[in-house]
Amino acid sequence: MRKIEHIGIAVSDLEKSNSLFAKLLGKEHFKTEKVDGEKVATSFFQVGETKIELLQATDESSPIAKYLERKSEGVHHIAFDVEDITAEVERLKGEGFEILNENPKLGADNKLVVFLHPRSTNGVLIELCQEIS
Repeated sequence: MRKIEHIGIAVSDLEKSNSLFAKLLGKEHFKTEKVDGEKVATSFFQVGETKIELLQATDESSPIAKYLERKSEGVHHIAFDVEDITAEVERLKGEGFEILNENPKLGADNKLVVFLHPRSTNGVLIELCQEIS
């Protein structure tokens, strides 16, 4: 793993959260997009080499909607940048980590993504991200 790529934060209102984080960070978000496969709308703030990703559900069946029902707004996941997502999944499986989706899927910000189950990572949802070239 090369670096922390982003920290994902589940929010109930993307517009209000964009305003709050713009005030907090002293800068506007640089990108907003929808990820239809995950049923979320996202926006990104750059903070040094790391990004903050705000995630709002666009459908009640979205994983973010379910997360907000169970918990509340807040840190949802930590994402790590990897060079070869397939090799990293195999390495982590060999180390005993539980993979939620072994086949990488298209995520936000032009990335292939795989998630590790929180029960194998001390309760933290971990996302692996590989830039699509």
